[in-house]
Amino acid sequence: MLRYTLKRLVSLAVSLAVASVVIFLAIEVLPGDPAAYMLGVNAQEDTLAALREQLGLNMSGWERYSSWILGLLQGDFGTSYTYRTPVADMIAERVKVSLPLAVYALVLSTVIAFPAGIYAASRRGRPGDVAIMGVTQLGVAIPNFWFAMLMVLVFSINLRWFSAGGFPGWDAGVLACLKALTLPAIALALPQASILARVMRSSLLDTLSEDFVRTARAKGLTRAQALRRHALRNALIPVLTIIGLQFSFLLAGAIIIENVFFLPGLGRLIFQSISSRDLVVVESVVMLLVFAVVVVNFAVEIAYALVDPRLRAGR
Repeated sequence: MLRYTLKRLVSLAVSLAVASVVIFLAIEVLPGDPAAYMLGVNAQEDTLAALREQLGLNMSGWERYSSWILGLLQGDFGTSYTYRTPVADMIAERVKVSLPLAVYALVLSTVIAFPAGIYAASRRGRPGDVAIMGVTQLGVAIPNFWFAMLMVLVFSINLRWFSAGGFPGWDAGVLACLKALTLPAIALALPQASILARVMRSSLLDTLSEDFVRTARAKGLTRAQALRRHALRNALIPVLTIIGLQFSFLLAGAIIIENVFFLPGLGRLIFQSISSRDLVVVESVVMLLVFAVVVVNFAVEIAYALVDPRLRAGR
């Protein structure tokens, strides 16, 4: 197990190093001058030069990259060009929205997907199975931002059950905040629930064909009893892996949804920073999200190895 963990740690470090280089190079090739954007088109050249010097834009690419990485390792994310505020403070404020939204969406997708996948697997080939697979196929095909706008039209504009967007802040109370996050969480959760339900069904069907399940059936258990007592537990291994990967996606992939609902989360912060050419914010927030994704994947792989000894043995 120690050897497997060390190999995963090395893979994690390499992934982060490669990601940092890719992110930095991608940001560097974006068109536009941050100094010119901040001062406007009528700014004097000497003023632009002074601001570039202040922001460190006159340094070479390698010097800027080294300074950025050393700052990240020390917990210093730099200072925003636009807001003149430490990026770490901005991230701390925005993650209070993005993290609860990701957890809320993950809980909803799991609550929806597990019963749907189990029901479909227990009625393979029957109308219930066909109906659930049809609905999940539709859920995978429909873009979540389109579904989000549809829910705003129905539940906010017509029925007036929820607000069309915005976030009241946690000082307003947990219930008010959860209500504001409900529609965005549903928009994020439904496509993920569709994927998870299909994976759950496939995993259960594969497990039901195993020898130990057939032995349990030969001893007198019904199909439903064999599914609940034996198949379900073994079928959860790949499903839990997918859940871990989905959490990474929900945390890092909510940019469009946060903009649809005007949520002050990390996704909206990235969008605003790209629009204003605030390179420090974009680089730091994207790198933080990549770090979260890689760490979650690492934790999933370790948990998977604890369950499946074949991985620890390298087979």
